[in-house]
Amino acid sequence: MHPTLSSAETSYVRSAQLFGHPRGLSFLFATEMWERFSYYGMRALLVLYMTKFLLLPPHAGNVLGLAAFHRALEFVFGPLDLQPLASQIYGFYTGLVYLTPIFGGLLADRVWGQRRTVIVGAALMALGHFMMAFEALFLIALLILILGNGAFKPNISTQVGALYAPADRRRDRAFSIFYVGINLGAFLAPLVCGTLGEDYGWHYGFAAAGVGMTTGLLVYVYASRYLPPDQFTRSRGGDKPAPLTRSDWRAIAGLLVLFLPVTLFWATYEQQGNTIVLWADRFTDRSINLFLWRGEIPVTWFQAINPFMIFAFTPFIVALWRRQGAGEPSTVAKMAIGCFLNAASFLVLFVAAHFAVADKASWLWLFGYFVVLTVGELYLSPTSLSLVTKIAPASVLSMMMGIWLATSFTGNFLAGYLGSFWSAMDKASFFLLCAVIAGLAGGLIALLHRPLRNLIAEDQSIGRPA
Repeated sequence: MHPTLSSAETSYVRSAQLFGHPRGLSFLFATEMWERFSYYGMRALLVLYMTKFLLLPPHAGNVLGLAAFHRALEFVFGPLDLQPLASQIYGFYTGLVYLTPIFGGLLADRVWGQRRTVIVGAALMALGHFMMAFEALFLIALLILILGNGAFKPNISTQVGALYAPADRRRDRAFSIFYVGINLGAFLAPLVCGTLGEDYGWHYGFAAAGVGMTTGLLVYVYASRYLPPDQFTRSRGGDKPAPLTRSDWRAIAGLLVLFLPVTLFWATYEQQGNTIVLWADRFTDRSINLFLWRGEIPVTWFQAINPFMIFAFTPFIVALWRRQGAGEPSTVAKMAIGCFLNAASFLVLFVAAHFAVADKASWLWLFGYFVVLTVGELYLSPTSLSLVTKIAPASVLSMMMGIWLATSFTGNFLAGYLGSFWSAMDKASFFLLCAVIAGLAGGLIALLHRPLRNLIAEDQSIGRPA
């Protein structure tokens, strides 16, 4: 894109600052924003699309491979009616998009480098979203999206970390800013894709997601001169990468120890795209009388509350951590707090379901759920990404990021399985079960906090233990 730049000029461009951070952060922010717009736009529609259209006759018969896939699922999980089948498909899709990053990270570390892998992944995802506009290609489109996300996801995150020196205190804050980009896209997606899908036709919503992903790809290609060099390029400077040290293996072990509780966090958190959609659709009084607006809140719009609160709350959370100074909780402690807040959010819905009138609860309960859930997410998700980039060995950084993102694979898979009990369980009991699982995750991390100090010197460069 910029062949006239010398190596010195290229170095200067990459070090250029914007609002106290490398300029490359703003382009990675924009790229991730559009990618998340496409993902969450499609996700906001997915369960509704399946339960209200695709899995009903005669449409189900038009989907290539659906009958065979349905039989395979029933072989493992037993008979699956409409809603449990939709939940399992949701869980498999949202889970596998976080399993393939392991291979995408390995591909970037060993073969293509981060940049080329991101471009291939973005192109595949754009194709997959456009394919979703054709019901016959539904399962094939999901497969293309899974593969594309695997190539894209770990390598965009590692490039954020590569913009900063290991001891740079701005790193946690950079990931929180990056996380705002994720959630800005996720906020706009239900409003645009959801409205198009619900009001004008499902396929218009999916096509809008494809346009968003294409935009993200173009932004990323344009920004190449502001991005850090590939880890692949640095490791192939003539010598083979150094073997992993004992300290490296301890850091890897520390991340793996956290794998189970973080999986349980995502298993409950990801209900918001699955059973929470059904709660909003069938068990929530969505009527609203606000100034000049009287009517019902569209179901998909509730999916915009969480991402809106992410970028609304992030400045306050970051300011709180900065104000705490030396008393700021360690990354691992923040993760435990995040899990406990996740549990508390489901207790809000437990109370709502328990006191619902005629099986309908006010939409304000759902709003309260998202408030508590969002603060919990801010304490766990961006800080855990920062943790990986700080302690993972450089020679396997993208692969370790992929392995870490696989917590969302197991979590989303469990979310689909957990959601399959929605139709059979009392709703208050279902929410209480989710609260117990999230609370268990927080308890495990709290118990592991002291042993983890001996495994990972997470913040030794700035004098704070894990």
